[in-house]
Amino acid sequence: MKVRLERLGYDVIVAKDGQEGLTKAKKEKVDLIILDLMLPKLPGEVVCKQIRKDEQVGGIPIIMLTGKDKDADEVIGRVIGADSYIVKPFEFSVLIAEITKLIKTKES
Repeated sequence: MKVRLERLGYDVIVAKDGQEGLTKAKKEKVDLIILDLMLPKLPGEVVCKQIRKDEQVGGIPIIMLTGKDKDADEVIGRVIGADSYIVKPFEFSVLIAEITKLIKTKES
């Protein structure tokens, strides 16, 4: 995914676990976060909640990209602050459409 996004001109910052992702979200200047729910060290839902509580980064759009495919999981994702919820496996074109939509919305 990183390589494909970079080929489209996006700068991509990768984190290996939830704690590193949270740290990088607060430290780096990012326009959007793609977040899995099932992460080592710190689950994605905790990362999402903590980002939303932070005044500096709370407005960054978040796409949940996860293997959890139950309707209840999507509802939880939205309740904790995800702007979009995509279930794996997914079509890359769907991800790009969501990225484009959320970045345009943020810029408006």
